Amino acid sequence: MKQWIKFSIVAVLYVLFLAWVGNWWWLLLLPFIFDIYITKFIPWGFWKKYKDTNHGLYVLCSWIDAILFALVAVYFINLYLFQNYKIPSSSLEKSLMVGDFLMVSKVSYGPRVPMTPLSMPLTQHTMPWSQTTKSYSELIKWDYKRLSGLDTIKALDIVVFNFPTGDTVAVLQQNPDYYTLCAMYGRDYVRSNPQIFGEIITRPVDRRENYVKRCVGLPGDSLLIIDNHIYINGKPQHEPEYMQLNYFVETDGRHISDSQFETLGVSVDDRLLVNSWNQGNGILAFLGCSTASNGQFNPVYYIPLTKASAAKAEKLPNVKKVTVDPCIFAQPVYPIGHNNWTRDNYGPIYIPRKGATTPLTLDNLPIYERVIKNYEGNTLEVKDSTIYINGEPADSYTFKMNYYWMMGDNRHNSADSRFWGYVPEDHIVGKPIFIWLSLDKDKSFFSAIRWKRLFSVVDNIK
Repeated sequence: MKQWIKFSIVAVLYVLFLAWVGNWWWLLLLPFIFDIYITKFIPWGFWKKYKDTNHGLYVLCSWIDAILFALVAVYFINLYLFQNYKIPSSSLEKSLMVGDFLMVSKVSYGPRVPMTPLSMPLTQHTMPWSQTTKSYSELIKWDYKRLSGLDTIKALDIVVFNFPTGDTVAVLQQNPDYYTLCAMYGRDYVRSNPQIFGEIITRPVDRRENYVKRCVGLPGDSLLIIDNHIYINGKPQHEPEYMQLNYFVETDGRHISDSQFETLGVSVDDRLLVNSWNQGNGILAFLGCSTASNGQFNPVYYIPLTKASAAKAEKLPNVKKVTVDPCIFAQPVYPIGHNNWTRDNYGPIYIPRKGATTPLTLDNLPIYERVIKNYEGNTLEVKDSTIYINGEPADSYTFKMNYYWMMGDNRHNSADSRFWGYVPEDHIVGKPIFIWLSLDKDKSFFSAIRWKRLFSVVDNIK
């Protein structure tokens, strides 16, 4: 009776899981589950009888059994329920910080059925010891399908997603992405200089790098950025409390101390002294910075600050002037070479919605070209000023998926949709729920733990 109860519980949970996944072929495994608990025709635990006669074999098989069970459990938990994610860069500072470890919920927006199901658990795309050795196999490929979730993406949600332009990767130069590198240096140059850019590899959707940004534009929205302020459908949007911009901070000749930097919340890696750069004097002259009695420019720092931190910097006794970066170092924006948009003044641009139809012209085609070809799998070409999709003339296009516009709160230090465009719905991974650990890499031992951030709910960080 006890075994029948166990089997009944497992069978019901298994069938409910298959109903959620929508793949009834897996019912073929139900007889094996029945055999494990009831008939036991297959000697699943044959090694247990050697506990007294061959203890070494018993211990070895026990470990193998435990490891296999753990790997399978972790595999399915990572695929369908939760996944850990570590913040590697400062693009969302100070909302999310470098060294934050996130618990990412895949059930919030609905987990994707894996597109490349044959993979090593706890790896994304490569083995830990190699940048090019794949941790997955493409022998089996499944089409995109998303299971039912608890919610949908809302404006200002922080979202984890696969990097859209990560389909092709220059291993040694991954930021900017491969397509931006080709636009900057030429495709032939990038591909013929592996010592600079590394091997050029391709990755399927679910094996591309995981990124985390804030969703500032939803499907069907029109987005416009004016002087770093976002407008959605013509209305100014709420700015996250911890949004940062880069500033030039000019001093009176004295340097900013470590304690002052800590007060401003500037990490060691972000404490950049413009005077030490090769092009530093030209930049300082362009900004109209002051010189000391010896003819040298006073120290000027290039640092990211929130509005509150910028106000604090202006009050420091050794600071003369705080100036927001006038877009000196920005990379080309999406779509590259199409218009005069910049990082700080961008758009307007329409964010595609599933089922919506947009007119196509030679003028707006660069905006939607990647959507039509790369994300939705059509052929696209232009002949004699006529646009052809799948060999047929086209003056409009109907989108097959929803798309999102993702940006970092650290607006001047974020590789986001302004530089590589839309995030398709099939790239969405999940929603960060809480921070379970946070380590400050500028500190050591227990002082590195940001105790106040432990188990902070990400939804509250807006």
